[in-house]
Amino acid sequence: MAEVRAGVDSLDRELVALLAERFRFMDAAARIKPERGQVRDEARKRQVIDNAMAEAKARGLSPETIGALWDALVEASIAHELRQWEKMRAAAG
Repeated sequence: MAEVRAGVDSLDRELVALLAERFRFMDAAARIKPERGQVRDEARKRQVIDNAMAEAKARGLSPETIGALWDALVEASIAHELRQWEKMRAAAG
């Protein structure tokens, strides 16, 4: 069991590193988008979740479970991007 837990812990560290990279892309998006209203894009959100669900299905995972995880991930990403967008505009103004 210790070996399994060590493997999970290692993967969790890798996942957090990948999430940090994903959030850096959100920082870039916040710099690029000129209007606050452009941060939330429901069509893109749906596309990202659908892509993750299709990948989950292809890998034998539950698309519904992955869809729920990705919904939370995308919402957290949008919240992060909004905070960054506002922070960047406040610093510039």
